[in-house]
Amino acid sequence: MIEQQLEQLRAEAFADLAGVSDESALEAVRIKYLGRSGGLTAVSESMKSVSKEEKPRIGKLLNEVRNALTTALDERKAALLSDADRKAFAGVDVTLPGVAARLGTLHPITQLQDRAVQIFRRMGFALADGPDMETEFHCFDALNTPADHPARNEQDTFYFNDGRLLRTQTSTVQIRTMEKNTPPIRIIAPGAAYRRDEIDATHLAQFTQMEGLAVDEGLSVADLKGTLEFFFRELFGKDAKFRFRPHFFPFTEPSYEVDIKSTAVGSADRWLEIAGCGMVDPAVFDSINLRRKDRAFDPEKVTGFAFGFGLDRLAMIMSGVSDIRAFTDNDQRFLSQF
Repeated sequence: MIEQQLEQLRAEAFADLAGVSDESALEAVRIKYLGRSGGLTAVSESMKSVSKEEKPRIGKLLNEVRNALTTALDERKAALLSDADRKAFAGVDVTLPGVAARLGTLHPITQLQDRAVQIFRRMGFALADGPDMETEFHCFDALNTPADHPARNEQDTFYFNDGRLLRTQTSTVQIRTMEKNTPPIRIIAPGAAYRRDEIDATHLAQFTQMEGLAVDEGLSVADLKGTLEFFFRELFGKDAKFRFRPHFFPFTEPSYEVDIKSTAVGSADRWLEIAGCGMVDPAVFDSINLRRKDRAFDPEKVTGFAFGFGLDRLAMIMSGVSDIRAFTDNDQRFLSQF
């Protein structure tokens, strides 16, 4: 009896498959015979009434029918897909020239950052990183920033309810590096910084900064000056002219701002500010020593220099872009130039 049912199911299933014209109809056939409530499943459940002597023969036939139907379903599905592809490309002229795919490039800020990292690595600087969300200690206290400094005002810095903040500079990475390592240290820290600036042609609330730190015995202003002049000449050319103007930063003493003669980028002859720098203030080393609970950064034994510059501003100067917002507008017409 079961043997007859199986042969009948096989014949009916193959007849139904022959009339299938799309994938939905094919799925209906699959469910009808192989589904949880399908005909073949029902026959399988009746195997428990088959005698012990007949079970091997009937079981073998059941598997043959199931395998044959599964194979037929797969072949019919492949045939339907092939037929659909053939119809989709029926009107396509394969002799027409193809349309070239547009290849993207790295963002101009990323390109400049990669170039800067390459130059500093040639001078022995290692790449360092740190969190964007910081503590007041790492962003201000450790950097000798007084409590009444304007940068600590809520109008200038993004604070969170728990007292943490978005770092206003990547100098925080310098502090974290000194907390975990001992001299000699030579690192650069590129990354995002955040300030409550009004967004205009020269300011963004988020910008890309690169800072550097070197700490060792006997470092002087000459080392600082030589490092930055080498770096900027690699960027702007061997004949670029620079000047170091005295300035004030809470975390360096003496401090300087670095200017470049704009003729290096083909502009009218004038000075452009491109970086800030200075010798690490001994108060910063004292703060680190207190945090570490040792004298690894004894200002009587080691000295250091630090520097920082905005990659966005450098990119503007080098490419002649007059509006910093162009770097964040994601306009393909602008970005494709780079």
